[in-house]
Amino acid sequence: MAVGVGSIAPDFELSDQHGTPVTLSGLRGRKVVLIFYPLAFSNVCHGELNALRDEFVTTVPADVQPLTVSVDSVFSHRAWADQEGYTFPLLSDFWPHGQVARAYGVLDETRGLAVRGTFVIDGEGVVRWKIVNPISAARDPADYLQALAEIS
Repeated sequence: MAVGVGSIAPDFELSDQHGTPVTLSGLRGRKVVLIFYPLAFSNVCHGELNALRDEFVTTVPADVQPLTVSVDSVFSHRAWADQEGYTFPLLSDFWPHGQVARAYGVLDETRGLAVRGTFVIDGEGVVRWKIVNPISAARDPADYLQALAEIS
């Protein structure tokens, strides 16, 4: 079932590219931009995460935490982050495979990977904005900034 605007975001614990566990509930009090993407090293994902690095992370207030999630392993995320200079968390939804993407309603069960879903979550854990794009359609980080401005 898809998570809707106004609902409580499902909590999770996933490891980042350094193997450090990250929980959504551990970020209470901060806004979270939760960004699901299909696969590391793929063309559209590369463009999206580069835009996140170059246009979003450098402009968001300190109380905003971007989190990216894919079904790739921690090891793939580490190699990609090191190669591209990604300093934000790349979370691994590898095992149980796609469990968090499924909880948010963005797992493509046939392909076994997430579609491009983004959820802006307020400091109380409530989803305030979301967009879900097909795998082939990139998102614009300017939309995340606008959504954050509207909930501030």
